Order: sequence, then C-alpha cells, then structure tokens
Amino acid sequence: MVDQPIGVIDSGVGGLTVARELMRQLPREELIYLGDTLRCPYGPRPEQEVIQFTKELVNFLMRKKIKMLVIACNTATAFTLELLQKELPIPVIGVIQPGARAAIKSTQNLHIGVIGTEGTINSQAYPYALQNINEEIHVNALACPRFVPMVEQGILDGEEAYQVVSETLIPMKESNHIDTLILGCTHYPLLREVIQEVIGDKVTIISSGEETAREVSTILEYQQKLYNGDRKPEHKLYTTGKLAVFENIANTWLDQPVAEIANISLTV
Repeated sequence: MVDQPIGVIDSGVGGLTVARELMRQLPREELIYLGDTLRCPYGPRPEQEVIQFTKELVNFLMRKKIKMLVIACNTATAFTLELLQKELPIPVIGVIQPGARAAIKSTQNLHIGVIGTEGTINSQAYPYALQNINEEIHVNALACPRFVPMVEQGILDGEEAYQVVSETLIPMKESNHIDTLILGCTHYPLLREVIQEVIGDKVTIISSGEETAREVSTILEYQQKLYNGDRKPEHKLYTTGKLAVFENIANTWLDQPVAEIANISLTV
C-alpha cells in the first residue's frame, strides 16, 4: 500500500497550490489530482450539490486505489470532511484546520481575516476552527465570489486582476485591524501577489498548502504508509473541463513534470 498514490480533489485548478506543496515536501510520493473545472465554482452551490459533486470526484479517485485523500477545496472541506472521514477506509484530510493552525501561529494581535467562497464563508467553518483553538481570536470574514471564475480563466495578474481584487477587498481593508489573512480558498494563492499588494505588506498572508502537506506527511508516517523506495514519481492530473486552460495553469504553477494531464467525464 505504501507505493499507492495520494489523491487530491478540488473544484478546479486551485488545489494545484496544495498539490505543488505536496510534491515539494513529499518528493517520492505520486499524486493523482482531479479538478472539477466543468462545474466550478462550488462556492455558490447548495450544500447537497457540493456533497454530491465531491462524492463523484472521490469515487473516481478511489477506483485509482489511492492510499489517502486530500480535499483541496475549502467549500468541499466545510461540507464533506466529517462525512468522508466516516465513510472511507483511508485517511481523509481537508485544508481548513491546517490553515487555521498556521494563522494562529502567525497572528500577533489575534485579529485574523478570512477570504473565501460564499459556501465557505457562510459555513462559518473558519471562525469555528480558529476559535475552537483560541476563543480570543477575532475573525473578519469576507466572501469573494469573483476570484475563482477569474482564476479559472487564467487571469492571475495585470490590470483586470488588480481591479477585481482591489474592489472586492475594500471591506477587509476598511476594518484595518487584521494582521493575518487566511486565503480560505485554494484558488486564491494563484492571486497571492495581487492580494498582498492590495492588502498591504503589514498583513501576513496564510495559504493552507504548506501546513496541509505537513499534516499529510505526519499521518502517512504515523500509519507507516510513506513511500521510502527509489523512484521518479509519475503524477497524473485530470480535469472535467477544458484541457487547454487547465494544462497551461498546471504547467505554469507546478515545479516539476507531470506524466499525464487529461480530460475525463464523471458518471453520476
């Protein structure tokens, strides 16, 4: 079982930010990534629809004999993590708890901002996770529904990206209290430079990829499922939507070659 791949799912290309960190921290492990770009974004969708779509992604990866599942989507994590942890025979982790822990390590004044999709923000998953660790944390949460469609179109910088980010983050800037900002959607690190420019360099930006990869490593080591052999991993990436945009972002964002990038169809 140690030589089986780690499965990563996301609503689109955003989870590649988590996949990249997994590749960096666990260079011997193979990944199978599935991004549901055809039905992205998940943020505005009803909870039951997100659960249904997420289960379809999981079923595809389970047929690939994965040894662990990473839900690299904050909305899917908020709605399905506990459910999948009970249903699946393999370890399942999400990105919310790791991101919350990283933010608490970072903050000096206990004022933390969270930006995410409507689904993630409405779920209150981050305030719960943060205040469950430290009840003195003050959370300022803001939904940013324009970010994911922009990233999925490959608009990651330039005038349009700056304008959209600047307009969206006005309420967060006006609060003027936060010293730490959680990117509560795995698409958002692809806009990190623009977000940092808009929010200011006095605010520390947290994305959950690094902490999530650390948690994956810890769990696999504890369960003696880390691959310790000598191989060059062959990562496989799949998308349900247009291959060209997905392939371009994957090749730009990931730091190493991928054995296979393909379009697939999901059956209900």
